[in-house]
Amino acid sequence: MKVEKGDTVVFNYVGRFENGEVFDTSYEDVAKSAGVYVEEREYGPIEARVGEGEIIPGLEEALIGMEKGEKKVVSVPPEKGYGMPKDELRVPVPPEQFSSAGLEPVEGMYVMTDAGMAKIVGVSEKAVILDFNHPLAGRTVTFEVEVVDVKKRSE
Repeated sequence: MKVEKGDTVVFNYVGRFENGEVFDTSYEDVAKSAGVYVEEREYGPIEARVGEGEIIPGLEEALIGMEKGEKKVVSVPPEKGYGMPKDELRVPVPPEQFSSAGLEPVEGMYVMTDAGMAKIVGVSEKAVILDFNHPLAGRTVTFEVEVVDVKKRSE
C-alpha cells in the first residue's frame, strides 16, 4: 500500500543538519544520545495527512510512494523546508520593553512575544533586534524517515 495524497502516514524520523548533527527526532533514545532530548515531549511516531501542509513540503513529497516498513533518507533544501530567512522578520524593538519587564536581553536568547517566538540577534543601546524567522530557515536538512503505518483516505 503506497502512500498517496490524502492518506494519513504514521512515521518516525531523525532530522539532521548537513554536518550530520541531529536537530530533532521522534526516537527518544536518539534524542538522548544526540543531546536534543526534551523531557516534556512525548516521543514516538508522528501522524500526518499527506497533502494537507501538516509537514514541510520536502518531507511530504518524500513520503509519497513509500510503503509501510520502508525507510528513506531525503535531503530537503530551504525552499522545500523551512524557507529562506526574510529581512522583514527581523524587527527592532526598544530596549525599554525588556527593562520594564525586568529582563536583560542577551544575543542568542529566545523570547516569547505577542507575535510568537523570536531569537534576539542584536543588542544595542538603541534597539534589540528580534528575529522571527524559523530557526532552520535557510538551511538544507536531511531526514531519515521510516513509515510505520499508512491509513488510506477511505478508511
